[in-house]
Amino acid sequence: MHAPDQLAIIAGNGVYPRVLARAARAAGVRKILALAFEGETDAELGQLVDEICWLRVGQLNRMLCTLRDARITRAIMAGQIAPRNLFDLHPDWRALLLLAKMKQRNAESIFRAIAVELDKIGVALLPATTFLEDFLAGNGLIAGPKLSRREKSDIDLGWDIAQKIAALDIGQTVIVKNGTVLAIEGFDGTNETIRRGGALGRGGAVMIKVAKPDQDMRFDVPVIGSETISVAVEAKIRVIALEAGRTLLLEREDVIRAAQTAGISLVGR
Repeated sequence: MHAPDQLAIIAGNGVYPRVLARAARAAGVRKILALAFEGETDAELGQLVDEICWLRVGQLNRMLCTLRDARITRAIMAGQIAPRNLFDLHPDWRALLLLAKMKQRNAESIFRAIAVELDKIGVALLPATTFLEDFLAGNGLIAGPKLSRREKSDIDLGWDIAQKIAALDIGQTVIVKNGTVLAIEGFDGTNETIRRGGALGRGGAVMIKVAKPDQDMRFDVPVIGSETISVAVEAKIRVIALEAGRTLLLEREDVIRAAQTAGISLVGR
């Protein structure tokens, strides 16, 4: 796509916002405004953008006013908000109105509602993979040893289950070993799911991560980064299977190197 002159990054935690800021700049974006969240966003992001505005989780009105005053018309959501902070949020009047209208309060419904509010002030929410197409996982073995027949079978089982829980907006990740489902992702997130499944499997488990069948690519896109690999190593995971073309490999070279070193098979399908 043609790079906009100005861009807002609605920045959660992790390296995602920083990777996006670098990629957007390389693509020709002249001015980048980061909307950062206290207790979530890495302060280093401020070194990669032209302006950073710090918000508390739940300050929807301030976020919208900041975007309107900056006259920015394109935004991207990058990074997540920790579950503990979602429970502790103190919504402002605008966020309270938004939440009151919602029948369901899961991640996708909240993000969709925010996208509608952005559109009302003339801000288009772009796909979360914008400028990051080169970071999408490809098909086949990406790193590590070739898969065994048992591991392929576990991927098949976990894939079917992961797609079902993703469709229900429960989670995106499943841990399987020897035909047994050890853990499915809930509100605790991917890393805790890996730890739970790894502890039960006692080594050699398979991790599957997929997008929703009808994934809105503007938000909650599956992501794997160096931290994911570190947690997988700690949990003695043997295989990580990702949905090709719809999962971002952030810090791609570091992820591949870490998986290779740990003997973890990283595969897209």
